[in-house]
Amino acid sequence: MIEIERKFLVKSQAFKKQAFKQTRICQGFLNTHKERTVRVRIKGDLGFLTVKGKSSHDGLSRFEWEKSISKEEAIALLKLCEPTIIDKIRYEVTCGTHTYEVDEFFGENKGLIVAEVELQSTIEDFEKPDWLDTEVTGDIKYYNSLLSKRPYNTWDS
Repeated sequence: MIEIERKFLVKSQAFKKQAFKQTRICQGFLNTHKERTVRVRIKGDLGFLTVKGKSSHDGLSRFEWEKSISKEEAIALLKLCEPTIIDKIRYEVTCGTHTYEVDEFFGENKGLIVAEVELQSTIEDFEKPDWLDTEVTGDIKYYNSLLSKRPYNTWDS
């Protein structure tokens, strides 16, 4: 239940040619407290309720619990969420022995593309595709819970 991941900005659209899957995701947050977030997500035709704990000091790991719910339940819960609802397409791309999840955001976060790779340990080696840019692991402004409060298109350059 501990999630370990590294997060990067993406500098080109090359990942789209390498993607083996893409899924539209709509998600909102019932709670965005700094100690925990409670997320409602529709991913394709599936619904999910997720609780995430506070990140470790280095931002590499945190507790995560997820439960499948019906799409109808997720739609109902999204109506209770804090503003702003996150809209994105997630591309899944294999690189070496890992799968990157690349999120291309829309709506108020249009223009932002972020890639994440989940790891088994904080010191695990992994291949980095050439379309990765700056690492933003631990930078909370790139957390979806913060993007819902302070969308990308409101940031100063």
